[in-house]
Amino acid sequence: MDYDVIIIGAGMSGLAAGIRLAHYGKKVCILESHFVAGGLNSYYQRGGHEFDVGLHAMTNYAPPGTKQLLPFVKILRQLRIKHEDFGLFEQNGSQINFDGAVLNFNNDFEYFKQQVHSVFPAQKDNFEKFVNYLKSYNELDLNSKPQSAREITAGFINDELLIEMLFCPLSYYGSAVADDMEFGQFVVMFKSIFLEGFSRPYEGVRRIIFKLEERFRESGGILRLRTRVEKINISNNKVASLILSDGSEICAPKILSTIGHIETLKICSDFNEKELKATPGELAFTEVILLLNERMENLNHDKTIIFYNNSRKFVYRKPETLVNYESGVICCPNNFKYDRPLSESILRITNMANCGEWEKLSKPDYKKEKDSVLFNAINIVKSYVPAFNENMIKFSDVFTPLTVRRFTGHINGAVYGSPDKLKNGVTHIDNLFICGTDQGFLGIIGAILSGISIANLHFLMRE
Repeated sequence: MDYDVIIIGAGMSGLAAGIRLAHYGKKVCILESHFVAGGLNSYYQRGGHEFDVGLHAMTNYAPPGTKQLLPFVKILRQLRIKHEDFGLFEQNGSQINFDGAVLNFNNDFEYFKQQVHSVFPAQKDNFEKFVNYLKSYNELDLNSKPQSAREITAGFINDELLIEMLFCPLSYYGSAVADDMEFGQFVVMFKSIFLEGFSRPYEGVRRIIFKLEERFRESGGILRLRTRVEKINISNNKVASLILSDGSEICAPKILSTIGHIETLKICSDFNEKELKATPGELAFTEVILLLNERMENLNHDKTIIFYNNSRKFVYRKPETLVNYESGVICCPNNFKYDRPLSESILRITNMANCGEWEKLSKPDYKKEKDSVLFNAINIVKSYVPAFNENMIKFSDVFTPLTVRRFTGHINGAVYGSPDKLKNGVTHIDNLFICGTDQGFLGIIGAILSGISIANLHFLMRE
């Protein structure tokens, strides 16, 4: 055997698992097909500008010195990283806006509670009971059975608008299920967004990736970029070896894949589509990034993130058309409490999209429809940032589901993967395990926690 563990994919979960395993003397190799690490939360350069791919904001903020074992604190301890290494700054404050019905929130949960009490006074007691139930729920139980979050929420809250407003940010930042969430994931996202809150490194996602890469290499791990796994050889229900894009073959007693459950099975030599039980993900997005020549304070816009919906009913499903503009996310990376302003003003606009419809387009039509996405995103910003106009844009870029699929390999460009999660990471192959998106802990902190949890459960427990 060449290594003790081989990890497929150098995203946040793969790097975290690699660090954890290397700390305990495991000989670990991470294979990454791209030329940079990060996976769904990577970075790139275009037109002389630097962009984050997935990062809007990091969830699960915990102030320095926090003693409570919150997810972020757990990550720091398990990976032996200092709080200051991530260089996080808290959000200014965000908003849920449903056709003029507004709930504001920041990293002080008491403030959000008062917002809910003020806008929905009849739900005060119901909301308190619901929050207490969420606080007591063990969302990190890797053996829990899936439950509908909407069914459980409706058992506490009987105002439909409040339910819709709660689901909007949690869905956009962590649900692979159409018009619902798996309840454990709902609890994860509720705690991470409302109870703990948003933060961001001044340098963006690069700072997180570079620190994880550094810790992995310092711990003795081997990271191989531009190295794609073309095939997983299965023999006697075990991974016998991995065939790489250069034709070479390597092996290890245990394999951990972060590229998605179905995506992993499809490159296994014993793959049989008729026996596939998991459902491919369908929830995909477009994203527009705008660089402005005007400072945010001159636009009187201080909101970090706006989750908007143009009606009282929130629809979270694959649209029948290319893009659904009726709801979305407007993120401003400038609006965190930095110790100095960012060098550029940035706006990011996210909407739900249909990968299949984008696939049907010819190259000229694809370009035309990307221009249409940009046009519509500009009009969305005008609705929520009245001082903004298109003359302020100095550079723009547009992602589609096809962009995501091309660079991540995710089926249908589905950012959150399959709705059928493998919480314990176990596949039908004895020595092949899954972490990351299809394990179920989403977002940057969730992905890191996923890597740690699966590494602890299946690789560091006594054999």
